[in-house]
Amino acid sequence: MSTNLINKYNIPGPRYTSYPTVPYWDIDTFSLSKWKKSVKRSFSESNTTEGISLYIHLPFCERMCTFCGCNKRITKRHDVELPYIHALLKEWSLYLNLLETKPKIKELHLGGGTPTFFSPKNLEYLISSLFKGVDRAKDCEFSFEGHPNNTTKEHLQALFDVGFRRVSFGVQDYDENVQKAIHRIQPFENVKYVTEMAREIGYTSVGHDIIFGLPFQTQEAVINTILKTKALLPDRLAFYSYAHVPWQKGNGQRGFKDVDLPSAEQKRMQYEMGKKLLKKVGYVEIGMDHFGLQNDSLYKAMEDQKLHRNFMGYTASKTQMMIGLGVSAISDSWYGFAQNVKNIEEYQHLVNENIIPVYRGHILNKEDEIIRQHILNLMCHFETNWKEDDLYFKELPEVLQNLKELEIDGLLEISRNTVKVTEKGRPFVRNICMAFDLRLQRSIPETTLFSMTI
Repeated sequence: MSTNLINKYNIPGPRYTSYPTVPYWDIDTFSLSKWKKSVKRSFSESNTTEGISLYIHLPFCERMCTFCGCNKRITKRHDVELPYIHALLKEWSLYLNLLETKPKIKELHLGGGTPTFFSPKNLEYLISSLFKGVDRAKDCEFSFEGHPNNTTKEHLQALFDVGFRRVSFGVQDYDENVQKAIHRIQPFENVKYVTEMAREIGYTSVGHDIIFGLPFQTQEAVINTILKTKALLPDRLAFYSYAHVPWQKGNGQRGFKDVDLPSAEQKRMQYEMGKKLLKKVGYVEIGMDHFGLQNDSLYKAMEDQKLHRNFMGYTASKTQMMIGLGVSAISDSWYGFAQNVKNIEEYQHLVNENIIPVYRGHILNKEDEIIRQHILNLMCHFETNWKEDDLYFKELPEVLQNLKELEIDGLLEISRNTVKVTEKGRPFVRNICMAFDLRLQRSIPETTLFSMTI
């Protein structure tokens, strides 16, 4: 990846966990009644064949990690656990009342926050209660995010006993200076313990998250982190760029200055060296920012052309409907998106009043559906086409014209009815998707809304 290309294409851009992206949702025409209608439609179309996915947001953390932009509440009070769990179960009951038949759960993911902030007993209670009167798909996959410092054997065993087989641990970086800057002191021994314990219990997929571009991070630190990761050989890895969004106030990204961050050139070197090392160790690049061993379900999904991307990131299979439970969680009915309120007290109040706690959303029109499919194709398979009439749209010639310069730079290949991302172009897939993003092209934001693409 040349410095010239980075300088040229390293601009703010969406990560495309949805289309339209959240800043371009048409919230003025959205309503709770429209959202409920889209949920019922999607469920009736897909539950029997695919099942549905659940994402559960558990927002509590005992300490602030300054690299994190997620919605969270910092507290050491654990008496918040049960009231929040009761609110989650109440919200789930409100959705169950909408559905005409028993839902079949294919995917379930616990995110945060810190899911392992909750006690093993309370996590087991939450999951067991969620599944009363609900079926599990035969090929279901349950996963959770674990903090290496507070994930215990009891956490791993309790979640294993209720069906979890995949866990991901946030590593970020093993360098002590970096850990101090991001307020995440986490010795290698802690990660080693939870990784080995998960495998001993029977988890079939253990993942690690590694970040490059962190404050005070050097190329040597990235190399050291990957070499230590090699010793544990997690089944899959997320190796992604730190999304620094200093224009957002109150997101916890403090404790360092902009000058403490690596330059674009340094980040490029960290990425390229890291990618080369991961390949040497035996990892295969999957989609954007993800790597997996050949025994992992994400790799197999890529091989079978079944890789999917949604608000949970890359998943090994697609479900048409994903319901997000909890404060700030986002749901996707395939025909629309809806986000829950971000304040915990407001969230609990609304569900206790028997109101599904969404506060904004978007109902997709026909154009949105077409563009979303192209962006999904690019993000998951690094190519898209319009061989079928239902994927052609009238602005396509203009989009292809906008892609010409990227083609000249060797980042993609354009044929009569196909756009294919080259190996050289993979780090720039977000830029390529931006050319298809008609809402973005029609209304370039006056202020920066997104992190940098490289």
